[in-house]
This record gives sequence, C-alpha cells and structure tokens, in this order.
Amino acid sequence: QVQLTESGGGSVQAGGSLRLSCTTEGVFYSSWCMGWFRQAPGKEREGVASIYVGGRTTYYADSVKGRFTIIQDSPNKMLYLQMNNLVPGDTGRYFCAADFCRTTASMPGASDYNYWGQGTQVTVSS
Repeated sequence: QVQLTESGGGSVQAGGSLRLSCTTEGVFYSSWCMGWFRQAPGKEREGVASIYVGGRTTYYADSVKGRFTIIQDSPNKMLYLQMNNLVPGDTGRYFCAADFCRTTASMPGASDYNYWGQGTQVTVSS
C-alpha cells in the first residue's frame, strides 16, 4: 500500500526558505517518478518539480528553476523540496505525488500520478 505524508509547510516572509518533506511507504524507487505539486485557492494544481528516481532525472517548473530543489533519499524513503528565495506567488498547498513512470522525457502532469499525500500549506508574505 502506497502512503505519502507531507510536512514542513509554514508561513514565511518573501526571501525566506522552507524545506518540505514527504515520507513514503510502498514506493518502488527504482522505477517510479515522484513529484511536488501546488495549488493556490481558485487555481488548478500545477507541477513544481519531479524526479525519476531510477535515473535521477529532474524537472522543474520555469517559475521555480534556480530556487527550488527536489531531493530524493531512497534509503530513508524520503522526498524533499528545498525552497529558497520564496515569493508570494509560491503560496499554496503543496502535495507530494508518486507513481510508476509513464514518461521520463518531460515533467509528468497531475494525471500521471495516482498516489497523493494530503498536502502541507505554504504561505509567503511580502
């Protein structure tokens, strides 16, 4: 059974940093993709970053490139999202997702994942 649990969200001022964590159970790290998504009120869920665990291939949304880093710790069954230089536009609920990789040529979309955590809230104030 796959279980994902996010933590590490909070409220920070613009320019600050947060590190989100996702504990995982039942993920086949050698052949699965994992990703971080976020959703702001009234907006669609958008992909932030993803990693093909077996090949260490990573993708980032243009809006977070150079600021966010997705980190996978397979031995400890953890996935992280290091977020630096946060801006108010980063505000939203952040979700961890996982599933068998259907593509490694581009960042998987939300429809490519069947397993999701409950999310953790990130609020960035100006």
